[in-house]
Amino acid sequence: MHALRPLLRKSLFNLFAATLACAALLAPRAASAEALLLIEADSGKVLQADNATVPWYPASVTKIMTAYVTLKAVKDGKLTLDTLLTVSPTAASQSPSKMGFRPGTQLTVDNALKMMMVKSANDMAVVLAEGVGGSIDGFSAMMNDTARKLGMTQTSYVNPNGLPADGQITSARDLGILARSFLRDLPEYEYFVHIPAIRFGKRVTGNFNKLIGRYPGADGFKTGFICASGYNLVASATRNGRRLIAVVLGSNSGTARAVKAAQLLERGFSQDNLTWLRPSLGTVENLVPVDASPPNLRDEMCGPHRKRPASDDDDALIAANGSPSGSASATGGEAQVTFFTAGLQPPLMKASELMASAPAATEPVLVYTGPTRTGTALIAAVAADADQQAASKPRGKKSRVAKKPDAADKPKDAGKDTKTAAAKPADAKSGGKSDAKNDTKTAAKPAAPKHAAAPAKHDTPARPAEKPAASGEQKSAKPKAATKPAKPANNS
Repeated sequence: MHALRPLLRKSLFNLFAATLACAALLAPRAASAEALLLIEADSGKVLQADNATVPWYPASVTKIMTAYVTLKAVKDGKLTLDTLLTVSPTAASQSPSKMGFRPGTQLTVDNALKMMMVKSANDMAVVLAEGVGGSIDGFSAMMNDTARKLGMTQTSYVNPNGLPADGQITSARDLGILARSFLRDLPEYEYFVHIPAIRFGKRVTGNFNKLIGRYPGADGFKTGFICASGYNLVASATRNGRRLIAVVLGSNSGTARAVKAAQLLERGFSQDNLTWLRPSLGTVENLVPVDASPPNLRDEMCGPHRKRPASDDDDALIAANGSPSGSASATGGEAQVTFFTAGLQPPLMKASELMASAPAATEPVLVYTGPTRTGTALIAAVAADADQQAASKPRGKKSRVAKKPDAADKPKDAGKDTKTAAAKPADAKSGGKSDAKNDTKTAAKPAAPKHAAAPAKHDTPARPAEKPAASGEQKSAKPKAATKPAKPANNS
């Protein structure tokens, strides 16, 4: 009997420890409908997984695969970073967010990649796809073949930029596998996933990933948003030589997804001494896929309750309690998770405060059109792009009073320097209008009807009588007219 007591005590202790660990792991599931994943980059060990194998619409995190396939082609010698690519009419016609270059414009693979990864430029994704794969369909086949080879069993691609399309599906599990593969297979090119900002001409665009320049050690990857998917983020950070990857899918704002990713990363970095208490979740590749349709978050993300059209570079308002407005589920438990400021020194900050702070000062990376240049030739190229921007700006003041359109007139956007504020939904194939902010002033101006509506203000929401746009990280450059709105794509 005495001999059994130590074994009994050990068994009871193990049972108690397992119960605590399971409770900690299960708690986030009850608080959030998001898909969450936290893994170690080197080993692939899963530290947390909530809905990680539920299929999801990827939105612009698709561009991680576009960058992977392109840079793999560069590494294999099929082209170089200095290879000149040409903007086709197809690329130029993509919905914003985009650079807005005219067909025939040339630029290097290097500059196209930087524009795509920082600004999330949909036109640059197509430029790369056509340059590497010959066409969108050809490149999509390369993406799908790569996904199969990497073990991304829940992923399929239809386009290189993540604009809504039937069959464009992934999961947090597969995105974790892709991020690990990028770091493992392309270490010499990983700087493309953590560029803080780019400067094109006189315009500076910061990375939509709010962790870059704010969360200590943040070094990747990419954001995404469409109405059906919610706000997505694949993020990574390194501390004391240990790199973690966090995947957040379905948050309700750009700030909320960044806060949740920061919380995941911080918990991962701080649990080294407690891992023995937690049951093993295995590696990311061993997570069992869920056979289901992706959730469609259109009504929640882009319904009439939104005070303004949702967008990927969303600067969510910070409420008085320090949490993003309307994001209680995304910031639950924040009181127990605090963050050191840069240098990992006091004072401590809450995640929402960290994401609301200004990013660390940094010099934007120059991007430009034309061939690779250095020295005075680079300065001249940047100046030429700036002059082109200035020439494309409207001259003179627009009248604030305009004749109301007749019932038969089509809605139009506010003009060159404002986003589409009230537009009819597009057809099902395009997935509807895109929703992200577009700071590209060179984007194509839609044809104006005879009777123009009064100019809309920047960030003006869609009129209640009209259905908000469907695609994210992008706002449609040209409204389509239709006698009857069609059903948006990706409705499950």
